[in-house]
Amino acid sequence: MNAINQASGKNWHIYNGDCIEVMRGLPYNSVHYSIFSPPFASLYTYSNSDRDLGNCKGTPEFFDHFKYCMAELFRILKPGRLISMHCIDMPTSKVRHGYIGLDDFPGDLIRCGQAEGFIYHSRVCIWKDPVTAMQRTKAIGLLHKQIKKDSALSRQGIADYVVTLRKPGENDEPIAHTNETFPVGVWQKYASPVWMDIDPSDTLQYRAARDANDERHIAPLQLGVIRRCIELWSNPKDVVFTPFLGIGSEVYSAVEMGRYGVGVELKPSYFAQAEKNISQAQESSRDLFIA
Repeated sequence: MNAINQASGKNWHIYNGDCIEVMRGLPYNSVHYSIFSPPFASLYTYSNSDRDLGNCKGTPEFFDHFKYCMAELFRILKPGRLISMHCIDMPTSKVRHGYIGLDDFPGDLIRCGQAEGFIYHSRVCIWKDPVTAMQRTKAIGLLHKQIKKDSALSRQGIADYVVTLRKPGENDEPIAHTNETFPVGVWQKYASPVWMDIDPSDTLQYRAARDANDERHIAPLQLGVIRRCIELWSNPKDVVFTPFLGIGSEVYSAVEMGRYGVGVELKPSYFAQAEKNISQAQESSRDLFIA
């Protein structure tokens, strides 16, 4: 394993390196649950590293590389357990693609996982305010003036999705909830195919104390989404893994919730910020975590 650097605490361990190399050093069937935001193909550039999956010419090239990540996730995940991926439909442009439209990135992720042996388990839509998206992106399809010009190009806003895949086999450690910890009202909210109550600003950048020069992550996953998924699909003390750690949101949440968080991040500045953030979570949860 050629990890550049490592850091750890009582209930977490993170690696600064290539996620494929790190995962190849992890034991078979050793992870209980994995949740992450994969790089959105070529939509964002996170670093200039040749190992960065965001440095690709487009979606086909991204999946030529991402399939190796999916194969390793399948190997290290316990039978009957799940991985969840935060994703969006990818906007296209005339400049890069020759047309204005959307690519079905969530569907591509599902098909990539199925090719490696995963079972498509579920998909939940996370509501996002189209007005906020319009103000941020100035997308033609969301502009009110486009309705008056030619509504053939008008469209709905782009929601977030969490797609979840399951490794075949029997889960030998059932995730059993009680009525006290998971009452019917909570389950009905979680079971909804659309989560309307996720606070878009509840991200690690917002929650964690930061200096002015701290690294900013382009698209941090909302902590409310991570916590909901971890609560639903893992047990206390379970190993929760992310191959794309970023500034640490998934491991931060896992530590808060009494799980053992493991993550990999390629970019050194993100890794350094993740270490700070996760250390804060360990400090805040020291009395809650059961050793």
